Amino acid sequence: MVTPYDIPEVLDRREGPHGEVVLRRHGTLLQIIANGCFLMDTSDGRSERLLVDAALTALDGRDAPELLIGGLGVGFSLAHAAADPRWGAVTVVERERAVVDWHRDGPLSALSARALADPRAKIVEADLLDYVNETCDTFDALCLDIDNGPGWTVDEGNDSLYSVAGLTRCARVLRPGGVLAVWSAQPSPEFEGTLGNAGFQQVRTEEIPVARGVPDVVHLAVRPG
Repeated sequence: MVTPYDIPEVLDRREGPHGEVVLRRHGTLLQIIANGCFLMDTSDGRSERLLVDAALTALDGRDAPELLIGGLGVGFSLAHAAADPRWGAVTVVERERAVVDWHRDGPLSALSARALADPRAKIVEADLLDYVNETCDTFDALCLDIDNGPGWTVDEGNDSLYSVAGLTRCARVLRPGGVLAVWSAQPSPEFEGTLGNAGFQQVRTEEIPVARGVPDVVHLAVRPG
């Protein structure tokens, strides 16, 4: 028997430049759906927190580093970074206006309101590749939490981000010795090679155990000094 609890409730549905995005509630969880495919929900956040922490650890004590996050999602990465006083600044680039709205004055604000009130934090509404190609700002770390990672993209337009050309463009906003951390829903040895071909060094992968199936991972790489 299906109960109301089992049926997701659509809270908002938008048609954006990259297709349809939906925010829905399923029981106690909030979920983001893109073009009919599940992207993420508010169930855990462990991998997003590890993404941010791994980048900070790899910076090896750099004073007040500045962080760029690609993808706002449900806000776990932003909230976790803003809660750590060691970060000097936190900038999030998100291309979907709907997702930004859900955080600023919608259901996801419960997760991100404190972070957005922090003077170190800001959201930039833009496509990440356009942003890194046009900005004059540089950062100590770039955390990518876009789509399902390099090996399993819902939006084919995101494939270019994880290519040699896209990663080379990402490298231009990193300071010497800066860290790139990339979240992925599954391990990708091929992506490690792509990082190396894009000029990154010290490429490695950290696994994040999950309850079932293959682990999530964070790919880490350093821009040469």
